Amino acid sequence: MAKPEYYYGVHSVESLLELEPERVLTLFALKGREDQRLQHIFELAEPFGVSIQKASRDTLEKLAGLPYHQGVVAAVRPHPTLNEKDLDDLLTASKQPLLLALDQITDPHNLGACIRTAAAMGVEAVIVPRDRAASLTPTARKVAAGGAEKVKFIQVTNLARTLSQIKEQFNVQVVGTMLDEQALPIQQFDFTGAAVCVVMGAEDTGLRPITQAQCDQKVYIPMAGNLQSLNVSVATGMALYEACRQRNI
Repeated sequence: MAKPEYYYGVHSVESLLELEPERVLTLFALKGREDQRLQHIFELAEPFGVSIQKASRDTLEKLAGLPYHQGVVAAVRPHPTLNEKDLDDLLTASKQPLLLALDQITDPHNLGACIRTAAAMGVEAVIVPRDRAASLTPTARKVAAGGAEKVKFIQVTNLARTLSQIKEQFNVQVVGTMLDEQALPIQQFDFTGAAVCVVMGAEDTGLRPITQAQCDQKVYIPMAGNLQSLNVSVATGMALYEACRQRNI
């Protein structure tokens, strides 16, 4: 049996029990904590026979790897890693999906925040490079606040090649966000009537040239004053909101 993963935080554990309860092996709850939020988690777990163990704060911290566990940690069967084939299957089955690609986002907090926003905006999959990028760690899952259980997280060997393939095989429009002379204000791009993949780059370096080369259109978020950039998770939220506004999601 594969080694279990550990999810922590109220939102993350609640979402897991609501969407994939069969994966939960054991719940570890802080001794002496009795409140409605924790009781709700116990009620979600009870129908599935999930073992509940009371644990000290030190034990929870060791399981979570951090002290910010909110008094609950779940031991979970690992989720299969999704890859290029899973993306192909999704695009074959979906009509005009909205996708998000993240180019070398290395901070798990930013990744989690982007996934949380993606889930709220109806994104079907978040695509990231397998190397030199944050993975779906317990920290990213906690920040995602349940979003990681609602959006497919797909790791690919070569992001630029994957973007090229989904354009060619599935007619996905690839839209990159960047400051560029050829970029349109984001509200002027038509996000309707087609499958769209919004591509976001790292705050310090932006999209790599090899990724830029796969973008059908470059867009930017107009800003007042002299600001030139935003936190990637904030910019992702603004870009996805505009896409959803146009698509009436």
